[in-house]
Amino acid sequence: MISRRDFLQAAMASAALYGASGFGKWSRLAAQQALSQDDLLSFDTFGNVSLIHITDIHAQLKPIWFREPEINIGVGPNKGEVPHITGAAFRQLYGIADGSPSHYALTYDDFVALGKTYGRMGGLDRVATVVNAIRADRPEALLLDGGDTWHGSYTCYHTEGQDMVNAMNALKPDAMTFHWEFTLGQERVRELVEGLPFAALGQNIFDAMWDEPAEHFAPYKFYERGGVKIAVIGQAFPYMPIANPGWMFPDYSFGIRDENMQEMVDEVRGQGAELVVCLSHNGFDVDKKMAGIVSGIDVILSGHTHDALPEPVLVGDTIIVASGSNGKFVSRVDLDVRDGQMMGFRHKLIPIFSDVIAPDPDMTALIDEQRAPYEADLKEVVGTTDSLLYRRGNFNGTWDDLICDALLEEREADIAMSPGVRWGPSLMPGEPITREDIWNVTSMTYGKAYRTEMTGEFIKIVLEDVGDNLFNPDPYYQQGGDMVRIGGMSYRIDITKPQGERISDLTLLKTGESIDPAKSYVVAGWASVNEGTEGPQIWDVVENYIKRHGTVVVEPRDNVQVVRG
Repeated sequence: MISRRDFLQAAMASAALYGASGFGKWSRLAAQQALSQDDLLSFDTFGNVSLIHITDIHAQLKPIWFREPEINIGVGPNKGEVPHITGAAFRQLYGIADGSPSHYALTYDDFVALGKTYGRMGGLDRVATVVNAIRADRPEALLLDGGDTWHGSYTCYHTEGQDMVNAMNALKPDAMTFHWEFTLGQERVRELVEGLPFAALGQNIFDAMWDEPAEHFAPYKFYERGGVKIAVIGQAFPYMPIANPGWMFPDYSFGIRDENMQEMVDEVRGQGAELVVCLSHNGFDVDKKMAGIVSGIDVILSGHTHDALPEPVLVGDTIIVASGSNGKFVSRVDLDVRDGQMMGFRHKLIPIFSDVIAPDPDMTALIDEQRAPYEADLKEVVGTTDSLLYRRGNFNGTWDDLICDALLEEREADIAMSPGVRWGPSLMPGEPITREDIWNVTSMTYGKAYRTEMTGEFIKIVLEDVGDNLFNPDPYYQQGGDMVRIGGMSYRIDITKPQGERISDLTLLKTGESIDPAKSYVVAGWASVNEGTEGPQIWDVVENYIKRHGTVVVEPRDNVQVVRG
């Protein structure tokens, strides 16, 4: 008799073939300039349960440009494993043809040239069209939102998340989990969660004082779909007080809480769950490790690290699905659940080509309604870029370099530091830079641009600390985003070294002199987690800089030397 694991591996193989044939079809259609909505949505319905996954939308209601990372380094057991493969190597792994739509959607190289052919991606009204099409095919499909939804735009900031709540309520998800949402402040989060018509999940969201599950958030929720009893367990971002300001949500504690997750899995199994789904905002490598520790999870829908993978990854009997970010993709997973076990699956990562997928008119009207009071401010042109502006990768992108340049000049600093966040759309060369564009890469509730003095020794400590968050070989110690972005300084990082020994050769660019550990330098930055930070808002700093220069040119820089080993 075939074992369950053998069955899943066979399903994985068939999913790989299905995905490869889909990408091949895209290539042929691209050659004919005839990419169609029907081809993007085509799916051979399978089994008796369907899951729809979206995550890390970051408040992007309209279609955007979004360049995938050039550098995504894996360490420890994840060295050379997906999602830590990019560019041509990624395409070779998945059989993706050069110049195809999937080349454009899933990798970074030739982004500008391919963008002229395939256009912008995303837009929640296009996502709505895809979701509605899946529901038409499978009316009982579960729509699950992985979080980082109420954050990342001008309108989201000014409405304290209400624009996204209104839009997502219209999309009618069945559940969501959380990360950046908590930076709205705990009182606002509670207010919004209390009004949600769907489940707010997080088995790891605890009351900080009593160390017990927090009110307003359920650890899991049951659904009866396709004759199957399904338990969806939420997993919020575990490192909130480390990566974000703890003073904004002092009543809550988080953590991975593997033991509690195992208890929740056992509890729902004991209540008759035939399919256990974890809706996670751990990040992909953390999800892989958790899947190897916690038994009994059938599917992990992964978020936080913005990875987009055309096939799930199998860890034991658990499949892990990564659905990208910013509304670029929607994942559909069909499952065959029999006798209380998940026996097989079929998966498709659906790219949201906004010029191909027709917008849902009701969602378009709702989005326009949310944006209408702010339309003039959103569209105001501040300047122009003659360079591709992008953010996304382990080190500086050109958007980050532009922000650092603005900090150096506007705040009269020697060195600039910008947070290693992953969110923020791209801009094409020759495009105007609007106020909305600036807010898309700077919007947060603690965005004041500080100006302070730091010794060379302290600067190295900062870099070492962030570097360990990113390159610690144990995924459970990777507690931040990507590497802090640096302006005005160069350095060398050897990711194979232990903490405290990775950073060397710190050099002040304007003089060419080595950074003196005992000397103080003027440092400008933003997104400090410290309460009471003073300074102008970062979006004003960047806007003033761009207005003064008119047209900006930011070519990729080599001020960080990376030793991978």
